[in-house]
Amino acid sequence: MRKIEAIIRRSKFRAVKEALHSKGINFFSYWDVTGIGNESTGHVYRGVSYSTSDIQRRYLSIVVNKEFEEAAIDAILSAAKTGEVGDGKIFVSDVTEAYRIRTAEKGGETLN
Repeated sequence: MRKIEAIIRRSKFRAVKEALHSKGINFFSYWDVTGIGNESTGHVYRGVSYSTSDIQRRYLSIVVNKEFEEAAIDAILSAAKTGEVGDGKIFVSDVTEAYRIRTAEKGGETLN
């Protein structure tokens, strides 16, 4: 099993969600997060520009069996890309075990 964590633009969340669903990935968790990165955003108030380094993003956490790993990554890459600085990041790590609380099952079958 693999854990895919992605930090994307909030404006791209709907497109990423639909891309994941189209690949058969129907379960994941997400949070609204704030971070600091290479992109700087600015606000203009009454003609004066104010710069802030806090960036609003959406964080996705997806656990998939290995056969869905490449499809999930491709879906995120294609749906979240604008080509501009600040598109986000994807991190992939191993998951050694998973348990279904309701039945106490363990392993990859818990993801179905």
